[in-house]
Amino acid sequence: MGKRFYRFARGAVRLFSHRMKTEWEEPFEEGPCVFVVNNVGFMGPIEMCFKFSEGDRCHPWINEEITQAKEIPAYARKDCWWKPGSFFAPVLNATVPYLAAAVLPPLVKGSPYIPVYHDQRIMLTLRQSIRMLQRDEALIIFPEQSNARLGSHEWLSTGWLRLGEMWYRNCGRALKMYPVHIDRENHIFKVAAPVWYDPAKRFREQEKDLVAALVKGIRG
Repeated sequence: MGKRFYRFARGAVRLFSHRMKTEWEEPFEEGPCVFVVNNVGFMGPIEMCFKFSEGDRCHPWINEEITQAKEIPAYARKDCWWKPGSFFAPVLNATVPYLAAAVLPPLVKGSPYIPVYHDQRIMLTLRQSIRMLQRDEALIIFPEQSNARLGSHEWLSTGWLRLGEMWYRNCGRALKMYPVHIDRENHIFKVAAPVWYDPAKRFREQEKDLVAALVKGIRG
């Protein structure tokens, strides 16, 4: 049932909403990779999975809270799905979280998502991600911190970058990461040149450079 609902929703969104064009700074090369995307609330995963040119082979990282209806209202308010203090904020605050609680769990569970945990179970997330990459598929990650969602993209969470170490240990290859800026106003996915995890360096030696390169790309 979940997969049928997901396919129906994807088809409906593609049919009744604006098409999104993908602009590549460099020609795309097939193979395992990570798309690192700016945060646009709950619409980010929808746009990337439903409309992105490579979306059919991608596995988005989705917070496990999104699969639990009782958790969604608090998560929606915390995650800033709309601009706090706006004219419509009171109405949105009273309606959107509860509509989302009814729709999102079956939609997400029918998708090819990877659940993200914020405790010791994070290793499950990382291991499942490596398995998807080994199948020559791709991941979609939204790493912006909550304060960056309200204004400038000054910094990203970095724990997920450990995938670079794990990928190299498992497959002996460098991990390729594409920064993506979702430009919803102009209906464009702007994909910057890939950023590579350098297996010859320790994580702490390259963390700042990786974050700087990724931030620059997702700013668009």
